[in-house]
Amino acid sequence: MKKGKNQTSRKEYTGFAKFRKEWIEPILVAFVLVFLFKAYLFQNFKIPSGSMEDTLLVGDYLFASKFAYGTKIPFTHKTVLPLEEPEVGDIIVFESPVEPSKDLIKRCVAVGGQTVEVRDKQLYVDGKLQEMPTHGKHIDPREFPPDISTRDNMRPVTVPDGMLFMMGDNRDDSHDSRFWGFMPVENIKGKALFIYWSWDTSQPLWDLGKRVRWERIFDQIK
Repeated sequence: MKKGKNQTSRKEYTGFAKFRKEWIEPILVAFVLVFLFKAYLFQNFKIPSGSMEDTLLVGDYLFASKFAYGTKIPFTHKTVLPLEEPEVGDIIVFESPVEPSKDLIKRCVAVGGQTVEVRDKQLYVDGKLQEMPTHGKHIDPREFPPDISTRDNMRPVTVPDGMLFMMGDNRDDSHDSRFWGFMPVENIKGKALFIYWSWDTSQPLWDLGKRVRWERIFDQIK
């Protein structure tokens, strides 16, 4: 029987051609999509320490937008097509200025041109006292003078253009710009968006009701 004009033929694949079509090609496409997703759109990040408590907890898994501040050109620190500039209050994932192989997450408390000072554990920007983040905290009643540590008292410094001053919300237990200095904007990897999973590692693995922090899943980070 001849095929009608509207009847299409379907090519049948056998052997390796069938294996390639049904398995290899879909897997390759999936790998390419994952690569593009992670390279240009989002970065996943696991909170390894308590420096951002209680805004972010150890065991929180989050997504950070890689295109919010501009898409990075592969194998460079250059960005193109920024949607916004880093602002005070943003929580940012970035490459550590002192350990390039390590990613950190902190809150931006000052941008280029602003003057930062810490007095009696309180943060001042351009001479104005800054409120603590909603879930920020102090956990150590001790207060160190600036000649001992810059944690609680730091003399005024002006942030250079192209740099940010980063601090953890857990102000007494965060290794941040008070210790290692300014963070270059080019080190940014993404703007923290939301928590997609959260484990309480202090709870037994078998007790999912307690181990999974269900109330934190899909929480917006701010």
